[in-house]
This record gives sequence, C-alpha cells and structure tokens, in this order.
Amino acid sequence: MDIRQIEDEALHLPREAREALIRKLVMSLDVPDANELRREWLAEAARRARELESGEVDAVPGDDVLRKARALIR
Repeated sequence: MDIRQIEDEALHLPREAREALIRKLVMSLDVPDANELRREWLAEAARRARELESGEVDAVPGDDVLRKARALIR
C-alpha cells in the first residue's frame, strides 16, 4: 500500500476514527529519539547537581518525598 492509498483510506474513515488517527500520528512525531532523550536527561541531571552543590536548593530525603506524595493521593 502506498501513501496515496493510505490517505484515501484515512479520508474515508468516520470523523472520530480520523481524529484518533491524527492524535496518534502527531504523538509519534513528538517522541524524541533515544540520543536526544539521553542528552536531555544528562543535562537535567547536571543542572540539578549544580543546584545542590551551589546550595541553591536543598536535598529532600526520599522517605519525606514519598510520605508527602502518599498524603496527596489519599
């Protein structure tokens, strides 16, 4: 099946099915590739480490975070 056949089939779908297809196609474009994702996570980790080392933010014990999170969802 070539792109024109796919387009023709898609355009003949009911409106709701076309909307669902559009959402899936757009979401597939928004997913970063593995290298991009890795770079972003490394940059975020480095930023957080700098904030901790500079004293800009204080570390919060994991147990405290979990306790607060559990209280929020109750």
